[in-house]
Amino acid sequence: MSVTKERVRSPAATSAVAMDQSNGVQVAAAYLLRYGLGLVIAWIGFMKFTAYEAAGIQPLVAHSPLMSWVYAIFSERAFSALLGVAEVAIAAMICLRSLSAKVSAIGSGLAAMMFLTTLTFLFSTPGWEPSLGGFPALSALPGQFLLKDLVLLAAALWSLGEVLPEALQGEANGDHD
Repeated sequence: MSVTKERVRSPAATSAVAMDQSNGVQVAAAYLLRYGLGLVIAWIGFMKFTAYEAAGIQPLVAHSPLMSWVYAIFSERAFSALLGVAEVAIAAMICLRSLSAKVSAIGSGLAAMMFLTTLTFLFSTPGWEPSLGGFPALSALPGQFLLKDLVLLAAALWSLGEVLPEALQGEANGDHD
């Protein structure tokens, strides 16, 4: 007759294993969140160099009380390309986290401001679907298209919050990275 030993873990040991696994998930999520955010912003930025995207953002910008003035200065394509340059630069800054906390913090802050700006388009661009009764039913464009920026804003704010203490500590120590 064989005796099977059951392996019994104490609550503290179980908790320690769970914390180790949770920490691994958190680390993986942090990398995915930061570099995924950078990829999405860069991808959107590179698309701004196409006529398709320039035409796509035109109604959003034209209806915006914050940005409608830009078409008096820039053509549709020129403004779109300018946004593209800014977005690609912001993405690169966010992704430079391992080289410079300060640069990554600036990029994350700029991304947050960018997404706050685009979220205002929800209120200035016609986007409530009348066939569904209007508010809160969003049309696919621009409504549902813009709503994703709420999650991207949260990712940018997380990135800023994660890197800011190190960036500020570097400033306090006189580091200029």
